Amino acid sequence: MAIKGNSGELKSRSSASIFIVIGLCCFFYILGAWQRSGFGKGDKIASAITKQTDCSVISNLNYETHHGDDVVTADGSDKAAKEFPSCHAKYVDYTPCQDQMRAMKFPRDNMIYRERHCPPEDEKLQCLIPAPKGYATPFPWPQSRDYVPFANAPYKSLTVEKAVQNWIQYEGNVFRFPGGGTQFPQGADTYINQLASAIPIDNGMVRTALDTGCGVASLGAYLFKKNVITMSFAPRDSHEAQVQFALERGVPAVIGVLGSIKMPFATRAFDMAHCSRCLIPWGENDGLYMMEVDRVLRPGGYWVLSGPPINWRTYFGAWKRPKEDLEEEQRKIEEIARLLCWEKLDELGDIAVWKKRTNYDLCRQQDIKPNLCEPSYPDDVWYKKMEACVTPYPKSTKSYEEWKPFPDRLNAIPPRISSGSVPGVSVDMYQEDIQIWEKHVKSYKSINNLIDSGRFRNIMDMNAGLGSFAAALDSPKLWVMNVMPTIAEKDTLGVISDRGLIGIYHDWCEAFSTYPRTYDLIHANGIFSLYKDNSVCPDFQLIEFIFAHTCTTCLVITRTVEAYMLVFYRCRCKAEDILLEMDRILRPEGSVIIRDNVNVLVKVKKIVGGMRWDARMVDHEDGPLVSEKVLFAVKKYWVVGDIITAHNKKNKVKN
Repeated sequence: MAIKGNSGELKSRSSASIFIVIGLCCFFYILGAWQRSGFGKGDKIASAITKQTDCSVISNLNYETHHGDDVVTADGSDKAAKEFPSCHAKYVDYTPCQDQMRAMKFPRDNMIYRERHCPPEDEKLQCLIPAPKGYATPFPWPQSRDYVPFANAPYKSLTVEKAVQNWIQYEGNVFRFPGGGTQFPQGADTYINQLASAIPIDNGMVRTALDTGCGVASLGAYLFKKNVITMSFAPRDSHEAQVQFALERGVPAVIGVLGSIKMPFATRAFDMAHCSRCLIPWGENDGLYMMEVDRVLRPGGYWVLSGPPINWRTYFGAWKRPKEDLEEEQRKIEEIARLLCWEKLDELGDIAVWKKRTNYDLCRQQDIKPNLCEPSYPDDVWYKKMEACVTPYPKSTKSYEEWKPFPDRLNAIPPRISSGSVPGVSVDMYQEDIQIWEKHVKSYKSINNLIDSGRFRNIMDMNAGLGSFAAALDSPKLWVMNVMPTIAEKDTLGVISDRGLIGIYHDWCEAFSTYPRTYDLIHANGIFSLYKDNSVCPDFQLIEFIFAHTCTTCLVITRTVEAYMLVFYRCRCKAEDILLEMDRILRPEGSVIIRDNVNVLVKVKKIVGGMRWDARMVDHEDGPLVSEKVLFAVKKYWVVGDIITAHNKKNKVKN
């Protein structure tokens, strides 16, 4: 009996200890959160912070291009910031997740080695990627479409390899792009006019396009004339710098490949998909690649295929391939297209055009029906394997049958919102979001009057929400790459696509699929609050130290709580890692706009103090009492070999 009694007493004590530990964990966490929130510190401290940040004036930020001028930092602070060194010159065109040496360690089957393979944590660079010697500000659009400074991407191999195809020519200190391509040596304009005879490109019904295996993106460059914005992609392979050339020209592009992983785009994102001799084996792998194109095409969208095997009877000799092989290749493509219920509209010489049905009614009558994908979330695509199945149509296709032309659809109610398929986003919220961002952008332009001047062509929104920042900026002088963080609470990338804008999924704990120095302006709304820095996570080391000397049970519980809380608060990215990636993809003398809570921005501002950025924090448009602030920054011009001295007490940087 005594033994049983002691056992019961121990159990009750153990239970009590568990509740005490859990209670203390919650108390310490709430206390820490309260301390960091800014509340409870008194008006004097808040007033002091406002004075220190001097949120009303940013007169010393210079958005014009200037090389080598001495610039004093914004606030004259003498607080030492961590100084980030320059990376070695060999990293001048470093693409962390498409590194050529790392790629060779992976299988070549299905182009796996050309997919994203990011470095482990201990191999990430903690330095600033330098610009090449002689780097020059790109030409303004539309001149940039035709000319790129040689120093910005000094690679001549394509001028030799593609000489007869009119891709690119080297002339003096610039590259010239005549507008040709492998399948359109007479120029992109002529080719696009051919497409327009079968596809409604001129009336705004085709607004967003996907160009697979884009080369130097001349199709996307010339489609801008038709007010069509193209997401171009190609791998980083033997055609050195083709995506880099595209972005230097001012054309949207990312490094990518159709391999084994789903494309990082929303379902039903594009009005048209295009392949011009892109070397993708469309008929292989049970139609896997065509099924993936079907996923990203909206109902009523178009697929264009030019080059082999189209018109094989004419070109089999020039292509040096047996007629039987080419005939079989086209037969497979036609068979998969029928399985997908695509309608073949025309075969214009070397060009074949298919149209995806606007609804599934006719497809139900087919004798052979495709294998439909499981009714899971179709936009769960980040690092997910492609499947040999067809993504089902949405429950209601009425909106696609009554598809609005651009620009009408830019601020119309997107089908995904009107149908209620985006949880937590209503029509009223969407319309309010438009008004909020029109107000924000108006404020941005009052501070940086170069935003709509043509100075900034390639713009990125790191946390795009509903796409209203891009919509408020809409102008033929610029384009916006809308990024949907994979950890965002609401996945609204499909809404952005419905509005006639382009966008992509990405996890900012990793490097973006682009070359260094490819964006002129980066906008980051709440990105640092979304990716909690380790420094603002609960101090589990302190809690563990306290309880480690109490009991084993407490330590086990603490570590269990820590594991769950670290996942919940996404504490795997440091703010400096995200900022270093922003610096990598930002052009010298490019600009940054960061909108976030003041406590977050104070820490961010300190970090960028060691990154050769000039920065200034300003108040929210509604006044200094709003805790949300905006940080404006400009990246200094510096290149390989420049010696940057440490900050002196005035934070003066000598180039």
